Amino acid sequence: MNHAVNELSKNYRKCMRAHLQAENNGDYDIAYKKLKEAIEILEDIVKNFPDYPMIHIYRRELQRLYAKKKKMEKRMVMISAQDDEEYRVEFKPGPAPSSNNDNPELPDFVEVGANASIRFEDIAGLEHAKEAIRESIIYPIKEPDLFPLGWPRGILLYGPPGTGKTMLAAAVANEVDGEFLYVDAAGIMSKWLGEGEKNVKKLFRYARKKASEGTPVIIFIDEIDALLGVHSTEVGGEVRVRNQFLKEMDGLQDKGSKIHVYVIGATNKPWKLDEPFIRRFQKRIYVPLPDKEARIQLLKMLTSKLHLADDVDIEKLAEELEGYSASDIKDIVTDAHLRTIREYFKTGNGPRPVSMKDFEEVLKKRKPSVDKNMLRLYEEWTKQHGAY
Repeated sequence: MNHAVNELSKNYRKCMRAHLQAENNGDYDIAYKKLKEAIEILEDIVKNFPDYPMIHIYRRELQRLYAKKKKMEKRMVMISAQDDEEYRVEFKPGPAPSSNNDNPELPDFVEVGANASIRFEDIAGLEHAKEAIRESIIYPIKEPDLFPLGWPRGILLYGPPGTGKTMLAAAVANEVDGEFLYVDAAGIMSKWLGEGEKNVKKLFRYARKKASEGTPVIIFIDEIDALLGVHSTEVGGEVRVRNQFLKEMDGLQDKGSKIHVYVIGATNKPWKLDEPFIRRFQKRIYVPLPDKEARIQLLKMLTSKLHLADDVDIEKLAEELEGYSASDIKDIVTDAHLRTIREYFKTGNGPRPVSMKDFEEVLKKRKPSVDKNMLRLYEEWTKQHGAY
């Protein structure tokens, strides 16, 4: 399931990048078309994967895009053509959103909220990552006076896809009763005069105001390399956005400030990050594939609601799953269970318990999503830049 959602998410982000680029270029017919494609992809995810852990984010994003599509359609002006010419549609951008320092609003690309059911205890393994986050965020929020030298405000979570980076960020917001701001890096650019840095200012202004009112704020930026990565060519708008983000990150480092605003960035490609931005993330935490103990814990969590046959050996299965990501393992358990459901609908007998053979048959067809060469890249980058 996770693999399918990840693929759809990639296509969604591709459509949104094309949509935003078309808006920037003033090509509104393509922008509208790409927005509709993005909506269709999100509808597919929401309809077919209702049990996905972060499905609430996709639902909110879908509602946001519905609203944006409606606004775009309201701006359409049907121009009557003469003689036999067909009507054509013209988009007229409305005024740029106003900034109000007293009552800041979030940019459209930010989604608010986290899965209230996700806590650290619900995430298998990753104890080193949890402890680093506790020391960087949870302890300073609970006892700020114990940190006279300040504390980290920037945390980078990096590692293979499907290892739990987003889940960790969502969980920490719940651990501190904070506000979780989910940001897709590709959505930061704005069409308003190409001044995407205004979006960044609005994001941090909102976060500071919420924090000043006593609510810790976690700004989570997914695929942060798309925003802060090294680029061979850049247009002026991209440079301004990156520079503004750098300023905002620096502004959070004031050791005398008690305001709790944290930036957690996630990336599968840390080697693409620009050096100046790497330094802004004082904690750089490798989120690896689960070890054996984590795999055992994860398998127990995933199978707790399933009827397992007596021959299922969780420890042996965990050994066979070495090299698989947490996302891979969840998909494997789901597929093994689906084998029994498929049988039930075909024969009407059962559904029977999930057996060890079901897992073995699935493993014959499913290989790890992360290859060993990629793991070596993460290990090498950790040696050079890791900072727990």
